[in-house]
Amino acid sequence: MADPLHVMRVLHLALAAVIPTAGTGRWGEPWDTLVGAPLNILITLVLAVLARWLLHRLIDKASRNTSSKHEARMGLLQGRTGKLFATATGFGSERHDARLATIASLAKSAVTIVVFGTALLTVLEVLGLPLAPLLASASVGGLAIGFGAQSLVRDFLSGIFMIAEDQYGVGDVIDTGNVVGTVEEVSLRITQLRDSDGTVWYVRNGEIQRIGNRSQGYSVAIVDVPVGYTENLTDVTAILTEAVAGIDELPEYAERLVSEPTVAGIEAMGGSTVTLRVTARCRANVRDGVQRDLRALVKTALDAHGVPVQSPPA
Repeated sequence: MADPLHVMRVLHLALAAVIPTAGTGRWGEPWDTLVGAPLNILITLVLAVLARWLLHRLIDKASRNTSSKHEARMGLLQGRTGKLFATATGFGSERHDARLATIASLAKSAVTIVVFGTALLTVLEVLGLPLAPLLASASVGGLAIGFGAQSLVRDFLSGIFMIAEDQYGVGDVIDTGNVVGTVEEVSLRITQLRDSDGTVWYVRNGEIQRIGNRSQGYSVAIVDVPVGYTENLTDVTAILTEAVAGIDELPEYAERLVSEPTVAGIEAMGGSTVTLRVTARCRANVRDGVQRDLRALVKTALDAHGVPVQSPPA
């Protein structure tokens, strides 16, 4: 008759060999390799996507809350003087919204890099790759690449200073020296512009030597009116002054003009022409439209008084 203790010992060994235990026993390691590791990687990637989505939602919510509070404060600035002050100092709604959109875009980019970078390191650890030698190699490789990627580093540093100093933001019309356009997107490396023809330009931040921002403060609409050399300039000046007088009080111009247009006087003289200049201080980004309207008013007034417009002097 078999020894009961011997039988129990044999059954125990058989059960231990058949039932897999995660991380232990002969079936534990295959189980972790075939199911455990892929499952951990999948969970890591899902959590990374969810974390990125949640953080982006929080950034959007914070941006909306800040914008709402700003609009409430803007209610304190009434009248044309208050609006001019708000626009010139960057406190205006349009300027504030542009700066807020730029900061939100950069924050989302930083969140994406951090979240997916952490997820990548976690996946490498799950796969059993030694991170210490890998990070050391990456540091040495990064140092070598850094010497060859100085322009990239310059782009990043330039982008950081541009954002920190609020030189421009999304929605601003800027002149980079090579192209003039509306800023559609700002990143730490490039600035995306769209010019008046609809062409999209990608300008590296490190290549921008100077920036002219047409959306900060106010603009000046300028209309030059060349008339005949023999015309009575006093009468022509009176005609132009009457044509543009009081238009800043009209509903269609009240939100665009900061002050009443004025006739600055003689701008240039040629062999047969004298050029008078009409100027109007207006809100940023509306200068072109104001100039067109002023030209139409000036032409109508001169035609009504029989004063012909001459060709501008060469």
